[in-house]
This record gives sequence, structure tokens and C-alpha cells, in this order.
Amino acid sequence: MGAYADLVFVGGRVVTVDAEFSVASALAVTGGVVSAVGERHDVTPLAGPGTRVVDLRGATLLPGINDSHLHGCAFGMATPPLSLDLGHPAVSSLADVAGAVREAVRRTPAGGWITGHGWDTGYLAECLADPSRLPSRHDLDAVSPDRPVVLYSFSGHATWVNSKALELIGIDRHTVAPPGGAVVVDGAGEPTGLLHEGAQALVQNALPPLGRRERTEAIRSTLATLARLGVTSYTEPGLGPGGAGIMRGALGAETLDVYRRLLADGELTARVGVLLLPTGMASTAEEFARALTALVESGDTDPRRLAIHGVKIFADGIVPNRTAWMHEPYVGGGCGSLCVGGATDAERVAGIDAMIRHAHAAGHQVGVHVTGDRGIDTVTDSFAAAAAEHPRPDARHYVIHGDFLTAHSMKVLAAHGFGVNMNPTVKWTVADMEEAFVGPDRAAYAWPYRAALDAGVRVTSGSDAPVTFPDWRQGVATMMLRESKAAGRVSGPEQRIGLAEAIRTYTIDAAWQDFADGWKGSLEPGKVADLCLLGGDLLSADPHDIPGMPVLLTVVDGRIVHDALRD
Repeated sequence: MGAYADLVFVGGRVVTVDAEFSVASALAVTGGVVSAVGERHDVTPLAGPGTRVVDLRGATLLPGINDSHLHGCAFGMATPPLSLDLGHPAVSSLADVAGAVREAVRRTPAGGWITGHGWDTGYLAECLADPSRLPSRHDLDAVSPDRPVVLYSFSGHATWVNSKALELIGIDRHTVAPPGGAVVVDGAGEPTGLLHEGAQALVQNALPPLGRRERTEAIRSTLATLARLGVTSYTEPGLGPGGAGIMRGALGAETLDVYRRLLADGELTARVGVLLLPTGMASTAEEFARALTALVESGDTDPRRLAIHGVKIFADGIVPNRTAWMHEPYVGGGCGSLCVGGATDAERVAGIDAMIRHAHAAGHQVGVHVTGDRGIDTVTDSFAAAAAEHPRPDARHYVIHGDFLTAHSMKVLAAHGFGVNMNPTVKWTVADMEEAFVGPDRAAYAWPYRAALDAGVRVTSGSDAPVTFPDWRQGVATMMLRESKAAGRVSGPEQRIGLAEAIRTYTIDAAWQDFADGWKGSLEPGKVADLCLLGGDLLSADPHDIPGMPVLLTVVDGRIVHDALRD
């Protein structure tokens, strides 16, 4: 007989996510790969003296979860203990934010910067009571007059600072915002402390850049959180020169070097795929081409543990900040055809097209951040044009976010074998406030999972952490229920999908995005042993109960990285 198995699981629901979505009751792991799947009698002969046998007791064994859009270093920097937690429900008012800052002042040495992340006006009581009431530097000055405070919104597309920070950064009534950004001013023309989009670079450029130790600790913190959640793979959607000014450089090229070091030291407890970020949100096609050419990829790491898959391009902003590229204007006006960097619609179309064609011709997978329907149509048409001009087998380009996919864009994506990466927990978070920006019909349609799958588009799911917490269980529940976080209101029930479809977006289809569906993403003999053990029977659970089902065990490459069964 050959080598005994390292792990054997019996007595539960083994959800294989194979082509038939078959369900077994037992599984064995040998040497980092799945060695047998079936019933108890198929795997118990593989158990030897050193085999750990896990009686599932009706629990559910899944392929390891693949969060296909997660900013790992940024998430670690945005969460305690490295940053104040200002998301809902940690805070529910401007007064709560001020209280959290007050406590941080007591712990922060003189001259130190206080940072926080996650505030959202849709969950702050004062802003809900009066929509014209926005966060202001004065809210923070009362509790931190001498220490600079920098608080990032949940979306990462707005920053709120106090007067001391404005002073140190050098922002006043005469400051001109960079292209694509805005320094919000009051009726007297003075900065309020809010900076949108590209104007946030004014803050980032003034803050000391992250050091190697801080980046390392941030990623370690993220890896620990993901292990507890059953996440075994994720995509870092943009690391490179274009990220140097985002969250103190958390998306910068230095972060990729830290990932390489963690892998070499045996500390990388999840598989990481990377999109390179040559330029930021408001670059020209010429700048993008030069930056992409200058990037040097290192091939000295195990591509199954750390791999560069392609490049990221920005086509627009994001809905809550009224910067998505839409065919029709927002409710009350806002961006309809002019969205980024002050370019006209025709100029923007030409610029996006040129960047996509250049990256495609250079052999890269291309992921494009685009949220508005006008922008999505532009991007998908550019994908198709690039593929026609330079035919490449299996490029696997994809739209990032794609919350307003049109019938036209879905047809194009499906015809060419391209994909879309959606964010169900973002839908869950913003559903109660979307109508104020885009109207009820578009709000209900946003993140059209059902329509995209029916059109034959490959759909993957990601948290966009730190925009939302990377809990795939809530993502699955949201895809099935379409209920909002705050009010539990149903938004677009016709876009609901089933449990099997939702699980595929976090497993085998996410592996497809990584060019890895041949060796991960399902529980089949010969594939890597990336596993997530969920307490209870997922297949029969009420979708409302899924977010509370505990993750009992997480295995990466046959190695246990989270073990609640023995804790």
C-alpha cells in the first residue's frame, strides 16, 4: 500500500464543486493534494497511525474560499490594531467617531498621526437625519486639536481630516486639487476637511510612507483574519507605482517585495495572485504604456503560491462619490459622461481603449475597475477590439466591480470568454443608500448576478476589502437574498442566484480568474488540498443563517492554518 493520508474527513457533506456539483461524505488528503473523495469506505483504508481523522458530524467541507478582489496590505493597515475601526456597527454617529479619536489621542505620542478607516455617511446618525450634514474638520478638532487625524471612508474614495492635518499637509482655500479630485470647501471657501478621489493624494504624499515592518505586520494581520474565515486564496488587485500614493503606499511596489519575503520565510498562509498597477486613476494612455514597459516582473517565486496574473486599469470612480461613468446622469445630476481627470467623453474612450489594447498586446490579463454602465460598455468593447486586433487564446480579461453591466456588455463578455468580478458584500452595505444616487430601478439592478450568469458570463466574487469585511458567508447570503445591511430591505429580487451558483463564484470560477481552475477551486483527486470546513449543513441552511455558521478548519496546500476544532 502507498503512503497513508495526512488528513481524512468522514461523516459530513463534502461539497466538491466539480462540474456536477456532486456531494460526497468523505475526503482524504495526502502530500498536500486531495487523494480520494467519496464515501467512508473509500477513504478509511487510507488512514494510518499518523493520520488525523476528522469526524465532520454533519459539517460541510468546501474548497478553500478564493476572494478574487481583496487589497491585502491595505486591509491590514485599515483594521485594528493598526487603524481605528470606524465602520458600522463599530460607530453609528459622528459623535461615535469623535469618541474613538478622543481615545486614540490618549494613546498617541505628541507628533503622531491618528488614522482610521470605514466611516460611511449612510450609517452616521447626524448625516441620516440631515443629508446636507457632512463630516467636517470641526468634528475632529474638538477632540484632537494638536494631533493630525486622517480618516478614510469605507470606499477608499474619500478622506476626512482635521485642521491640524490640513495645516501640516498645506491645504488651504488656495489649494488646487489634482486632476480627478476635489477639496470640499464651505460657503466661505475654506476647506471642510473632506477630500475626494485624486485630492486624497495631497494627504498621502504628506504622510510618511509605510515602512517594510508596517507592511509586513499589515499582511500578517490580514492572513490571520483570512485563515479564520476559510479564505485560502485572494487577488491583490493592483500593486505597483500607481499605488504609491494610496493608503501610504499600501498598494505600492514595495508591498509585492514583502509578499515575496513572507513566502520565502514560510509565512504566506494563503495563495496570492497579483494585478500590477503601473499608473493611478487619472493617467493618460502614454503614461500607462511607459510605466507598464518599465515594470520588471520577477519569476523567482512558486506561481501556485504567489503569481502575477496581469495589470489593472482604472476607467472610472465609484457610485457613492458620483464618479461612475453612466449613460444617464445620477439623481440630482452628477457624472454622466465626464468622469475622470477632466477628460471629455471621447478622450476618455480613446484613452481606455489604448491602454487595454497595449496591455493585451503585451500578453497581460487585464482587469479594469469600472462601475458605470457607460464605462462598462466602453471597456468590454475595448476588450473585444483588442482581441480582434491581436488574437490570444484564453486571455481571461475581466471587468472589476461591474455593478451596472448592460445587456450589450454581457453579450460581449460571454462571446469572448471574458469575466466580471462582483462584490456582493458591497451590495449588502450600500443597498439602502443607492437609490439616492441612481434611482430605484438602477439601484435594484446593481450587481446583476442572475442576468450575468444567464448571459453566460463567468462571474467571480470578492470583498474589495478594506471596503467591506472579507466574509464570504455574508457574500453568499447576499447573492441568495439581495437584502440590505441596515434595513434588511430586498433590493432586486430578480437578481438572486442559488447556493451552488454563489459558491462557484468564490471557488472554481475564482480559480478560473487566476488561470488555476485546473489545479484548485474544487475538491477532486489530484487538486491541491485547500479546504474550508464550515460548521453545520450549508446545503440545507436558511440563507439568513449562513453568515453565522462557524469556520472550524482551514487548510492550505494540506497544511492546517486555522483549527477551531482543537482551540
